[in-house]
This record gives sequence, C-alpha cells and structure tokens, in this order.
Amino acid sequence: MIVVTGGAGFIGSNLVHTLNVIGERDILVVDNLAPAPNLSGPKFLNLAGAVYSDYLDKREFRAAVQAGHFANTEIRAILHQGACSNTLEDDGRYMMDNNFTYSKELLHFAQKKSIPFVYASTAAVYGASSNFRPEPANERPLNVYGFSKLVFDNYVRRLMPELGSTVVGLRYFNVYGPREQHKGRMSSVLHHFTKQLLDTGTIRMFEGSGGYADGEQRRDFVFVNDLARINMFFAGLLSESPLSPVHAVLNAGTGEARTFKDVAQALMTVHRPGEIQFIPFPGDLKHRYQHFTQADVAGLRKAGYTAPFTGLEQGVRETFAPQPGA
Repeated sequence: MIVVTGGAGFIGSNLVHTLNVIGERDILVVDNLAPAPNLSGPKFLNLAGAVYSDYLDKREFRAAVQAGHFANTEIRAILHQGACSNTLEDDGRYMMDNNFTYSKELLHFAQKKSIPFVYASTAAVYGASSNFRPEPANERPLNVYGFSKLVFDNYVRRLMPELGSTVVGLRYFNVYGPREQHKGRMSSVLHHFTKQLLDTGTIRMFEGSGGYADGEQRRDFVFVNDLARINMFFAGLLSESPLSPVHAVLNAGTGEARTFKDVAQALMTVHRPGEIQFIPFPGDLKHRYQHFTQADVAGLRKAGYTAPFTGLEQGVRETFAPQPGA
C-alpha cells in the first residue's frame, strides 16, 4: 500500500493519478472533505477517474496511526501532501497542529516501520529572502503557514543523524497544473488569469512592486506533474529511484524564474488573445508576498534527481488539455 495524505487536494490528487499511470492501484487516500471557507468547490472531483483501494478522513487516519491499527499493514511509502496551505490563515494553533504535529506523528510512524516518508514543504519558508538555498540564514517566513513548515523542516534536520529509512522534505515553489479549481483565492495565478481571460478578455495583474516593474514580478513556476515524479523518485517507486535511504530537505522548483507577463502570454496562446490591465497592489498582501522566487536546485540534483523540468509554455498546454476522468 502507498499512503497519499491530502490525496483529494491539488497536488495530492495529481500524485494519485500519476501513480495510476505507472500501474499503482493499492493507494490509501487520506484527506479532509469538510467544507472550508477558502475553498471554491469540492475537492472530491479531483479524484474522478482515479483508482485507489481505500479512503480515510484525516482525523480517522491520525487516530488509526496512534492506535497502532497499521501495525500489520505493509506500507511501501507515505507521500505526505496533507496540510493547510492557506497563506492567509492566521490561526497559529490550527496551523501548527495540521502542519507540524500531524507531520511529526507520521514521521515517527514511518521511521518505526522503515517506510520511506516524502513530505511537502514550501518555498514560503524563504519569505522576503532573495537567496533560495535551503540554509537557515535564508529562511525568513512572512506568514504562519511558512513558519509551520519551517518548524517541521528544522525538526527533521535535527533528527537526521539518527534517521533510518528515507525522509525527504520538498520545498514546493509556485505550483500550477490541473485539478486546482477548488482552491479559491489560493489557486495558482494561472487559474485566476485563465478565468479572467475567458470571462472578460482581460488579464489583471499587479502594478510594479518589490522593485519590479508592472507585471515583471518573477516566480519559479513548477508543473504539478513534475512534483509528483519527484515524490515518487525519492519514495523508491521508480526504476531510477535511489537504492539507499535519502535524508534531506530540498527545493522542488525549476530553477528558472518567469514573469507574470510570460504567464499571461502563454495563456493567451492556449486560450484566446486578450489585454493586460495593471491593478494596485492589495494592502492585505503587503507583508505576505514574495515578489521573486527561484529555486536553487543544486541539492535536488546532488540527491540524484536529474530529470528535466517541464517548461512553462508546455506546462500551460498540458494543464488545459482534457484530463482523464474530467
């Protein structure tokens, strides 16, 4: 069995579908399908067409792990995507329980049973830093979401000398792709731009900010299917996966920043021509916004992952191609 937490969410559901592509069917999907104010649609639709053997609510799963119900279950890998990823969430107690305590529980469970454990971290740990090497001097989160992820990364780092089976944290940069329609305001800029373009013929983006001209803010946009493959690589699920355990906190991005104007142009090529309108920078994002991100992928390459990343234009085309089960 392979466990995918957050398996009905954006990244988790794409991971389940990608596992199906390589022939994996014995998958336990774990998620929380309760209504949430930041969601714009139901997550379960992301699993349409996917094949998996079981589903558990996150609370049931945590309780089952604590109670030892998986003691006799053969688990090949845990791909931990479950988290509160709302960067505007200010409830620190909820965020820490969901993103830190839950992750600690699974880490120790995985170590006890010698299960490869690959988990989702985030580039939000870097905050306003312009240096994206995974080193403490560069880690200055701007919100409690980034803080909660950094606390767990540091917990893993402290335990590394005594870790046995694989533990890899992947700091996701600006992820985009299919199956994110439910995320509301937290959807990628590609999702928002597409809706604007199709509804009005105009894409709205921020005026210059953070030292960048209008629409020239830059992000490392990474295609979700690339992240799925990185997860599977370190979890030991691919023929080219490492033969020995890996213990690392790594950046998961392309290493190439692209402008928001580049994104708009790629979308107009796929959908329809349109105009760009620049709008004032919103006040509630002033101290929470990363104007530039670009992964330093030296650690990822050193750890053995050498596959190329999907380029922005190709990724946009694949994002809006018909999806299996859609």
